[in-house]
Amino acid sequence: MVVGAGPAGASAAYAAAVAGRRVLLLEKSELPRYKTCGGGIIGPSRDTLPPGFELPLQDRVHAVTFSLDGRFARTRRSRRMLFGLINRPEFDAQLVEHAQKAGAELRTGATVTRVEQHGPGVPDRRTVAVVLADGETVLARAVVGADGSASRIGAHVGVKLGQVDLGLEAEIPVPPSVAEDWKGRVLIDWGPMPGSYGWVFPKGDTLTVGVISARGEGAATKRYMEDFVARLGLAGFEPTISSGHLTRCRTDDSPLSRGRVLVCGDAAGLLEPWTREGISYALRSGRLAGEWAVRVAESNDAVDARRQALNYAFAIKAGLGVEMAVGRRMLAVFERRPGLLHATITGLRPAWNAFADITRGSATLGGMVRSNGMARRALELLDKRMDTSSGVGPAGRGVSARDRAAAEPEGEQAPEEV
Repeated sequence: MVVGAGPAGASAAYAAAVAGRRVLLLEKSELPRYKTCGGGIIGPSRDTLPPGFELPLQDRVHAVTFSLDGRFARTRRSRRMLFGLINRPEFDAQLVEHAQKAGAELRTGATVTRVEQHGPGVPDRRTVAVVLADGETVLARAVVGADGSASRIGAHVGVKLGQVDLGLEAEIPVPPSVAEDWKGRVLIDWGPMPGSYGWVFPKGDTLTVGVISARGEGAATKRYMEDFVARLGLAGFEPTISSGHLTRCRTDDSPLSRGRVLVCGDAAGLLEPWTREGISYALRSGRLAGEWAVRVAESNDAVDARRQALNYAFAIKAGLGVEMAVGRRMLAVFERRPGLLHATITGLRPAWNAFADITRGSATLGGMVRSNGMARRALELLDKRMDTSSGVGPAGRGVSARDRAAAEPEGEQAPEEV
């Protein structure tokens, strides 16, 4: 059984169904449904999709404009596509359709209230009982929790969270002249609060505009969103949707399973800590959870089930866990020295090439630091250069004079292609 029909849950259901298991996919909402999400599909996301999956792309990104709280804007361009943009309702529904075609059964309108692995409602130690809001109890040999960042399954497993951020987003319809100006280009704006940033993702006649920052900065985040929209010249257009969402990152020691229950995606707190990118983490962890849930379901005793669950945890930590560790280091640099990071990615070709390789999927952040001596030394140098005495990061606010100087363009920058 899989709880939650987002990218993680649909991927888990597909993986288990393809392996020949009977799979029930539970979703509390009717599909398709809106989710607060930029909708960027980077290489690792694309590479994890089921065979024959045709991405419902709204745009193909070939250029990125970077700015530092609205200033020092520089645009980098690429001949090859960097990443694609999708709308989550269509993307998620299509993933579910692939899971159904592989044999999974979908039930919508099913809200899970609790999970039991012991007690009178559980017939034996090989069974998990999932209790629904209407009182129905559904039995399974293994359960995958993919029910989002406020996961009930995650609470059952005991997921521990070390980083919580607030994202605000608006879907803004724009006239053709404005849409044409953004076609094929996204904006990333390093924001005014430590660790914050904003984005504009074009999707045909609509722009997805959002900002994200640490939880606890709600009023400042709202002001950033309002200022961001205003300086983009979009304040006069009425959003069709305005929404908010909390993203949650797991701690290093957070469990990924309990008994015959596994968690993946947002339910496990799996996402990239710096950018808070979650779709690729959901797809990859969902696939692994579905594959290992099959092994858990086939286990005849608690010892073997525990062994398979630990193997799942090892697979997650060896891949996504390594990337998250590097992402945390990047976030720490970004929180303290956003201007330095802006100057690096816009002014140094190797840094831009690394960004392009990661978004295309030809490299990962973790793999690059492990195998590329230059990248490793650069991150170590950034670590050493971090300080809070300049009024940046947890001890201060804003951007230091040194970072402003680093980010200040010396002249008009020629478009660069990779």
